[in-house]
Amino acid sequence: MGIFDSLFKKNADASKGKPKPSDHASGIERATKVSKSVDIEARFERLRSAISGTMGNFFVAKDRFNGNRVVGVKLCDTDKVQFFENRFKGLNKPSEGEIAIGLNHSNIVETYEYGTSNRGQQFIVMEYIDGPGLHQLIAERKEDLLAGKRLDLITQMAESLAYLHRKEFIHRDICPRNYIVLKDMKKVKLIDFGLTLPATKAFMAPGNRTGTPLYMSPEIVRRRSTDKRVDIFSFAVTCYHMIAFDLPWQISDTTGRAALQHDTSPPREITEHRPEIDKVLAGTIMAAMHPNPELRTPDMETFLRQLRNVKTSL
Repeated sequence: MGIFDSLFKKNADASKGKPKPSDHASGIERATKVSKSVDIEARFERLRSAISGTMGNFFVAKDRFNGNRVVGVKLCDTDKVQFFENRFKGLNKPSEGEIAIGLNHSNIVETYEYGTSNRGQQFIVMEYIDGPGLHQLIAERKEDLLAGKRLDLITQMAESLAYLHRKEFIHRDICPRNYIVLKDMKKVKLIDFGLTLPATKAFMAPGNRTGTPLYMSPEIVRRRSTDKRVDIFSFAVTCYHMIAFDLPWQISDTTGRAALQHDTSPPREITEHRPEIDKVLAGTIMAAMHPNPELRTPDMETFLRQLRNVKTSL
């Protein structure tokens, strides 16, 4: 979950001169396959030690079997995955790897391969994205990097989520940690599908309270029925945070308790933080963050249509 970013700075030079996932001319074919009994240590040369995430560990490595290209490898925690999957017994839930490898969009991290290691752990091999996590830019208040680029980044972020929804999935953990911005600040990519579920009735039943609390919709917090609009709420909070460098609600902690405010206290208008913001952009974000899903922006296509009427960026 958003664990790329702390490795980027340390590995800025790791991929220089190496084949990149998009360099098809290098002879490296995109591996869209399922692999079994893979010896992780024999295949991958770790460039940095593993970093723990919600559903597993992530590390950057050279793939010895594919021209030493630099990749991201996610090793899923067997106990955590099983605990999560047990909530959906008998529903034929696709794994994270199955979901990720079926996605093909320029603003979504490219997954090359998934499978099981020789130790029985699920793993995912993906492109290495050279750039900071959006949450890092927010935490460090990188106005010098974000100024004038927010509208373009928000549009790309919205496009990635709209695509995911067209594929009939709900991400369920949209937040700044799960968007990585490329080093040149011209492109952003959505990552991490560990909590992603099919957008079907069985998977949208009440009771599944997973996600990042500060961006979590009231439906998830209150264990109500859900649909794609939970992502729209989280996306709006993410956009708000990127523009304001602050959250819509005053918080004293980052736990689920803070998320209880999302339908009991009105969010602070984004114009109070940034009076110069384009009024259409401000209204689009605030409408997508409505606590009542029936009054919220209905889908990401609507959000994107509204963005086209925004005249100025921030």
